[in-house]
Amino acid sequence: MTILDKIIASKRLEVEEAKKVVSLAELRKHILYSASPLSLKKNLLAAESNGVIAEFKRRSPSKGMIHKNADVSKIVNGYKKAGVAGVSVLTDQNFFGAQKTDFSIATSVAVPLLRKEFIIDEYQVEETKAMGACVMLLIAACLSKKEIQFLSALANNIGLEVLLELHGEEEIEKICDTVDFVGVNNRNLHTFEVDLKQTMHMGAMLSKDYLLIAESGITDPKSIAQFRDAGFKGFLIGEKFMKENEPAQACQNFIKRSQEIAD
Repeated sequence: MTILDKIIASKRLEVEEAKKVVSLAELRKHILYSASPLSLKKNLLAAESNGVIAEFKRRSPSKGMIHKNADVSKIVNGYKKAGVAGVSVLTDQNFFGAQKTDFSIATSVAVPLLRKEFIIDEYQVEETKAMGACVMLLIAACLSKKEIQFLSALANNIGLEVLLELHGEEEIEKICDTVDFVGVNNRNLHTFEVDLKQTMHMGAMLSKDYLLIAESGITDPKSIAQFRDAGFKGFLIGEKFMKENEPAQACQNFIKRSQEIAD
């Protein structure tokens, strides 16, 4: 059983337990469910956008603990001040060490929030909206094309933008009209190994009509210019920042350097 298999098996149990605690009707009554979300798409398409989507995460299955006592409010506020297009927040507790309050604390910052989660059930879509997220992640490796169409359409109907994450060319056929962004993850979800060549390889095969996002393993500001030339508008970066004592400062320095290179 791969790491991904273990995560999905655990997630199915987790979702069934969540349904027993909070009903769909209760989720829909949450104050954030009816709130008008910010738009990551708008930010990424803005002429002055640096395209950076900075991530908040405490640990990962491959690296172990990255930043144990991370201050969500301080880091997410710092990311915003650095000028990011959006912020990704991990919500998986078992494998990524998320704390229950991480996302709710992040919603106090006026920046588009991506809920980084393994979404496999329609309950999680409604839950994502009730949490105050602006963007929902769908991972192609976990879902059939039919499931992606259903979950992304539901997300669109309740005001969420959708990022569909791909890991290989065999998943390209799963892209549908109801996804807002197509992400290319450089990390193999079965082995968790990273290869930046994946972004360039996949980018060459994807239509430039898609709003493309490069994900994982981005550590060098020089990569941003290369990825932009390949048609990518967004760059999801987490570990590079979170492994530092001051993630927000690391983010600010990265953005500044990438802009200097672009100029």
